[in-house]
Amino acid sequence: MVATSSSSLPRWAPTPSPSQTLWRWGGGGVVFAWGGRRHRGTASSDGAAAAERACVVVVPRSGCELQVVVPSSTAEDGGDPRAFLTWEDVRVSAAGGGGPRGAPDRLQKIQKLQQKQLQSLAMLPSRTNFALTPLLPMDPTPFSDHARRLGPGMNKTGLILINGQQEKLAYGTSAYVTQDNVLMSTLSVREAVYYSAQLQLPDTTPASEKRAHAERVIREMGLTDAMDTRIGGRIAMGISGGQRKRLSICIEMLTRPRLLFLDEPTSGLDSAASYHIMSHIARVAASDGMTVVAAMHQPSGDVFELFHGLCLLAAGRTVFFGTTSDATEFFTLNGFPCPHLRSPSDHFLRTINKDFDEETVESSTANRKTAAEAIDILATAYRSSNYLEKTTEQIVEMKNMDGASFRRREQASFATKLLVLTRRSFLNMHRDIGYYWMRLAIYMGIGICLGTIFYQVGYSYSSIQSRCSVIMYTVALLTFMSIGGFPSFVEDVKVFRKERLSGHYGVSEFVISNTLSATPYLSVIVVLPGAMLYYLTGLTKGVDHFTYFVMVVCICCLLVESMMMVIAAIVPDFLMGIIIGAGVQGVMMQNGGFFRLPNELPKAIWKYPCYYMTLQERVHGFVFPK
Repeated sequence: MVATSSSSLPRWAPTPSPSQTLWRWGGGGVVFAWGGRRHRGTASSDGAAAAERACVVVVPRSGCELQVVVPSSTAEDGGDPRAFLTWEDVRVSAAGGGGPRGAPDRLQKIQKLQQKQLQSLAMLPSRTNFALTPLLPMDPTPFSDHARRLGPGMNKTGLILINGQQEKLAYGTSAYVTQDNVLMSTLSVREAVYYSAQLQLPDTTPASEKRAHAERVIREMGLTDAMDTRIGGRIAMGISGGQRKRLSICIEMLTRPRLLFLDEPTSGLDSAASYHIMSHIARVAASDGMTVVAAMHQPSGDVFELFHGLCLLAAGRTVFFGTTSDATEFFTLNGFPCPHLRSPSDHFLRTINKDFDEETVESSTANRKTAAEAIDILATAYRSSNYLEKTTEQIVEMKNMDGASFRRREQASFATKLLVLTRRSFLNMHRDIGYYWMRLAIYMGIGICLGTIFYQVGYSYSSIQSRCSVIMYTVALLTFMSIGGFPSFVEDVKVFRKERLSGHYGVSEFVISNTLSATPYLSVIVVLPGAMLYYLTGLTKGVDHFTYFVMVVCICCLLVESMMMVIAAIVPDFLMGIIIGAGVQGVMMQNGGFFRLPNELPKAIWKYPCYYMTLQERVHGFVFPK
């Protein structure tokens, strides 16, 4: 069945979708899957009819979701095959937390349906949430390993097939846009997309083509006016939330993946922008043979008109699957008619949302029903309908299909990634005033104060304590102030985690590039105040002594910077990370040889190995000249 429209934008035809469970604790959910009509052209048989698809999810505040899925109708010649995804009996469980909230509802079968036109269709829960513990969305990239994004204490079981096989998606065949826009705040829109293009596209692609492709994707998402505007973050304002979401979509669409997963792609957008963005994504899906799965809050009226296929889910149970017109009839026949002038999606969600069970649901029966009772009635009726039978039959067909494997697409080499990441990190550190520049200003100010207080302390016997104090204070200050850059470390780690899960680069590239880009700044903030303080206080003269002093302090700072980066990876919270980092440095300073002589330290633990791990002990040559 094909819908016609005078609009130049693609419209959507009803296409059946499979039933699917919603991984959300204590709430109903609605999944809209809409199919699209093919562009006007030569007529063809039903088996060859093209249909674009798109998807959207409506999420009431804490419970159900309305999700729409967008599959593609065409495939690239000689390119990757279409993706047919099937998964069933998928269950997500949480460890601990006894009682009724300690484990999620039993999830029913998550089933996937193939279109009559043999197009690909993906039905995925947009995110995995429990009432009190919101978790990261599920990982759609490698389906055999998607539990990585379920969060700690979460377990997944069930069967997931790609083209009838259990396989891992190759690089470049899928992309995932998370709900939270993890972006480097100091970069402009153009820079963010171009750097990402350099990381994702192969070295065989000329730099001019990468830049042109990046700008083309930016224009497609309507970000031309903001192309040279910085993203902005905690320090400076930048682009709006809606523009951030579109920028995140730009970055993931650079490689034109076969599968594109979007979590709330229209958040922060007005109705017009939402419609045009989803329409454009649908056109790309049709032209590039892409399957798009998106989750979004309640769509506008224009966007909702694009929906035809509907799958209603509540508390892990399939309430209905079919076309939107059939859904209204289904609810009416089972005693829950849609009131006049009310949006069907609003009515469906209000009917099956259990979060407000103290309020009864409008029904045509004598007794008004709660949402839990409505879910039981509708789910029971659906199980006895022919929708489930048709879905089950097609699931069996898809399991037996002999699908082709995805090819791994080319990407940038290790050297190219290292160069690009180093350049990007260097630029980020230069623009982020909280990374190093504020510390440099503080170091210079305290260095002047310290140099005038301990001005030319001399080499007398009475100056020993003063020389020890100034050296200890200098090293402690330069290293301890590294916690000031912890918020920037956390932001870098967030970007790294997101891009690593997307397959843009690995741990080694990140660690090496971050070290290479940070070393020049560390040298500057150590050499400038160190040189001023060194000669004001009159420490041991000589270039070799000064060089040794600077090198030791630089190594100390590099050690603490690395330690804070590790803490940021383990504890991604500003306040907790600063407290933990300060505590670790406090322990290291206690056994550095200043408060107690090394020979007097307890040999177990405090001298071996803690004393030799601090590096502060290496400055003892500056206490007194030989």
